[in-house]
Amino acid sequence: MNVDQLTKLLEDVKNDQCDIPAALEQLKNLPYEDLTYAKVDHHRELRNGYPEVIYSPGKSLDQIKGIVQNMMERSTGNILASRAERDVFEAIKSVSPDAIYYEEARSVVVKRVEYKTTEDYILVVTAGTADIPVAEEAAITAEVMGNQVKRLYDVGVAGIHRLLGNVPIINHAKVIIVVAGMEGALASVVGGLSDKPIVAVPTSIGYGASFGGISALLGMLTSCASGIGVVNIDNGFGAACLASKINKL
Repeated sequence: MNVDQLTKLLEDVKNDQCDIPAALEQLKNLPYEDLTYAKVDHHRELRNGYPEVIYSPGKSLDQIKGIVQNMMERSTGNILASRAERDVFEAIKSVSPDAIYYEEARSVVVKRVEYKTTEDYILVVTAGTADIPVAEEAAITAEVMGNQVKRLYDVGVAGIHRLLGNVPIINHAKVIIVVAGMEGALASVVGGLSDKPIVAVPTSIGYGASFGGISALLGMLTSCASGIGVVNIDNGFGAACLASKINKL
């Protein structure tokens, strides 16, 4: 239940179009609804502006379907399932035929609301092509949340001229998400070129000494460039959430 639905319910009670017991029945599940295997947070859209996001790994297909069905009945915002394989998409599509699967991002979206797209844009930058799946998770999440998103892929420090040839698009962004594996140096370089806030995402891409992204994580955390915040390894979703809040300030 969002703000508009709650307002309408209260008006219906006031105008005797809905009796108090019926209204209480609708309100009792406002904060969350207990499905035994999940407590679906219907209040999150009121608190944070966006409904709860479904993290797919570790959940059965029936559990995911149950959560989506409950969200469709109790909320009006867009539904996003992250880290979703194709079988998760097929399960959600059986509940909501309008579901869209973004395979590279491993994200399923049930788009029910067209949020007003921001005039300012989030720029998503990757060091290499192998980083694109994490970058697409960030880009799709940010778009679902109503942001204008631009992409600049495969501009890592091994060919720095590729990045320098795109300085204008970097400078005009309001916030930049930098996605990089290996040693994670791209975040420092972009931070040295731009006065915009940067959300750095270390990825698990790299050879043995990259330690599954730990080298990139430590490199980004110890960057000498200022104005860089770092999220967890491969966490494109978390980067998008932070970038969206900055972009809408």
